[in-house]
Amino acid sequence: MYEMTREEWQSFAMEGTRTGKLATLRKDGRPHVTPIWFVLDGDDVVFTTHETSLKGRALRRDPNIALCVDDDRPPFAYVLIEGQATVDTDVGRLRDWAARIGGRYMGADRAEEYGARNGVAGELLVRVTASKVLARGAIAD
Repeated sequence: MYEMTREEWQSFAMEGTRTGKLATLRKDGRPHVTPIWFVLDGDDVVFTTHETSLKGRALRRDPNIALCVDDDRPPFAYVLIEGQATVDTDVGRLRDWAARIGGRYMGADRAEEYGARNGVAGELLVRVTASKVLARGAIAD
């Protein structure tokens, strides 16, 4: 097992169409984990969600999150990011980032389609500033 460098964990997290598993807290304090599509902007994690979704409501109440991105194939690896989320409702920025995210997961030829679909009023642009990153590779070696 080894500790990934900053460049290694960023490359790992953005490889292919890996999803993130986002952990937030429900109103009653119970944890909630859901898969998300995301992109990195430097060390920041950027994703979208609807304002009425459980994660959208949770992030507005408590911005603290944990996000795990993993590779479930031997020799296994993961990145765990802890941080605080900020929420933005600007439709222009939202549409731009929604297109980038859609392009990553659905292909560049569908990026604008996903930007138009997810870059609308009622959606939230979420940016997570990492306060801690734990990134391990070759766990089973």
